[in-house]
This record gives sequence, C-alpha cells and structure tokens, in this order.
Amino acid sequence: MTTVEDTTGHPITDEGVRRRDFIHVATGAFVGVGAAAAAWPLVDQMNPSADVLALASIEVDLAPVAVGQAIKLNWRGKPVFVRNLTPTEIAEANKVPVSDLRDPQTLAERTKEGKANWLITLGVCTHLGCVPLGAAEGENRGDYGGYFCPCHGSHYDTAARIRKGPAPKNLEVPEYAFTSDTRVQIG
Repeated sequence: MTTVEDTTGHPITDEGVRRRDFIHVATGAFVGVGAAAAAWPLVDQMNPSADVLALASIEVDLAPVAVGQAIKLNWRGKPVFVRNLTPTEIAEANKVPVSDLRDPQTLAERTKEGKANWLITLGVCTHLGCVPLGAAEGENRGDYGGYFCPCHGSHYDTAARIRKGPAPKNLEVPEYAFTSDTRVQIG
C-alpha cells in the first residue's frame, strides 16, 4: 500500500472508496433530488387548467337548428359557427369552380359525408382574427351569402370560403364528428 500526504499533511491512500468520496456522491444525489422536487411545480403549472380541459370538446344538439339557420357557439374561447345549409346554398357552393377560389376547397371537403348541409367552422376571420357577421338573423352576409367581416371587408361564400377581401384562407373547419343524426362533438 502506498501512502502519500496531501498539502495539509493528511495521508492519501489508494485503498479504494474513501469516506469523503461517499459524502460527495451522497451530497450530489441529494442536490439532484432536491432540484427535481423544486422544479416539478414550475413545470406542472404549465399544464392546461381544469376549465380549459373541460372545453377541450363540446357536444351540441343540432335538432333545434332549422334549415337556413346558423348558430354561434363558444369553444376553447373562440366562436364557432354551425350552419344548416339550404339546398340552394349547397347548390351555389357546389357550382363555384374551385380554380376561382383563393383557398381552393370544395363543400364536400369542408363537411362530413352524408351531412353536406351541416357546415361547422371557427368564427374567426383568417385576416386579423375578427369575428365575421352572418351567423345571427339579420346580419350582413356579404356579397356571396355566407359571412362578412366588416373590419377589413372580407367576404365568404355559403361554404365559408374566402371570395373577396384581404383574408388569405377560408374559415377554418375544426375537428368534429357526428355522434348521432342530430348530435355533433366538436374537438
């Protein structure tokens, strides 16, 4: 066994693990666990709150919505327009050449198969986030009979597709699924 003295006169041996090594490892482990315990509440507070999780999806009964009528809902803090399109509105939307559209989408791409009369979109203008008119009775529906954003003059057609004005995209269609013939789950 080799014995060497350090600068303080204490012997240093090469016998393996010393008591001081154990204290250093134990202290490091204690600090690591303490840091993780202190950081967890900071990370956990970034999770969505209970009221936000509660609105992650909503279920809506569409039975009271008459043909030609639209309703406005609130989902995740955003307005949602649900419109029961008339056969005339469906025909108008289908006869528009997709090549004429700024954001080309057919009505079939914006609705569910077998439910072409139910158009569900976010009620947020894609230009600057205003809420367009056209969902309530008597509101201005613009030049194309859909929605009209009076803030900057965006006109949407009956399929909520941008036709005129500064908005670059169609009104967004959220994730949704029909749970029955008259009930839809959004989100």
